[in-house]
Amino acid sequence: MPRILMVLTSHDQLGDTGKKTGFWLEEFAAPYYVFQDAGASVTLASPRGGQPPLDPKSGAPDAQTDATRRFKDDAAAQAQLASTLKLSELDAAQFDAVFYPGGHGPLWDLAQDARSIALIESTLAAGKPLAAVCHAPGVLRDAKAPDGTPLVRGKNVTGFTNSEEAAAGLTHVVPFLVEDMLMAHGGLYTKQADWKPHVVTDGLLITGQNPASSEPAAQALLQALA
Repeated sequence: MPRILMVLTSHDQLGDTGKKTGFWLEEFAAPYYVFQDAGASVTLASPRGGQPPLDPKSGAPDAQTDATRRFKDDAAAQAQLASTLKLSELDAAQFDAVFYPGGHGPLWDLAQDARSIALIESTLAAGKPLAAVCHAPGVLRDAKAPDGTPLVRGKNVTGFTNSEEAAAGLTHVVPFLVEDMLMAHGGLYTKQADWKPHVVTDGLLITGQNPASSEPAAQALLQALA
């Protein structure tokens, strides 16, 4: 039984807008059930522990999927999400793979969280796969390869596009644009049309473009484990 760690944001403020943000429900629920249904053991963590903040927009009727509806009827999954472990309490060596769901929150906290950065670097250095979808490739910003260069340099990657961010109306609210950051750090960035599924696997690193990419990214992580 593979042991998969899912790392969620603890950040709930959407810049200076006074609005709330957090993690995107589909990007958590879809991979969670891909892993559960495959018989994996799933552990949930966040920088502060406890209940991670949910982006309220991801609870809207038009953002619901089979996976999010399943989650809303799943008391055990809700209880597990409400009691995430603190990143500081975890030993990366206990897990076989790591998955980062997106939402805007990670751009503020996980992108610069020293424990998250260390987790990313140690997971890949140990020959274990790591996946991040939508805004979560932003968590790779400050991660380094063993030689000290940006982790994503020369790697095939994707993530939330500038045009998708513009459609969300948050280009000037987010601390950085995922597409721009990945390219500035030397990533070999590709994308599909807005909101279409797009997953890129480069060795142990798996990235997905947007919410629709979360389930196939989780399946790619399982394939990497196999």
